Amino acid sequence: MIVFEGVTKVYDPNVVALNDVSFVIDKGEFVFVVGASGSGKSTMNRLMLLKHSKVPLLRRNVGCVFQDFKLLPNRTAAENVAYALKVQGESSANIRRKVPEVLSLVGLSEKMGSLPDELSGGEQQRVSIARAVVNHPPLLICDEPTGNLDPDTSVGIMQLLYRINRAGTTIL
Repeated sequence: MIVFEGVTKVYDPNVVALNDVSFVIDKGEFVFVVGASGSGKSTMNRLMLLKHSKVPLLRRNVGCVFQDFKLLPNRTAAENVAYALKVQGESSANIRRKVPEVLSLVGLSEKMGSLPDELSGGEQQRVSIARAVVNHPPLLICDEPTGNLDPDTSVGIMQLLYRINRAGTTIL
């Protein structure tokens, strides 16, 4: 469950990004946050990820998908996904098992050895999603996951996120 109660974020005296925002997101929900550019959507997402002292716990419980994919350019699709497991100290055996499984889930079994610049925008976003869900986090935070994609590819990404949500992951 995510609870925001009376949250305000001010960047300087003249820039209020969030003002007294309150909401509850229950486990298993798929929530869309919409608003104009500059309305505080990304600020809200960043606030949910802030507690630096709890980063290891955060990595195990929250997956993040970004508009610009944030893939390592000199690493293959499989290596980009494996990275999320390596930073958590997963064994090589678990990494070898989990990476093909999650890339299959997102429909990229045949692209495991491809570098990001060899993938379409939609394929790059699916690698990003695979990396975000490989640890089976209970919460997936997506910041404009279809913002850089064409309408048809966007529909495919939303269908993928819907399937992930149906499997029990809360998505914001």
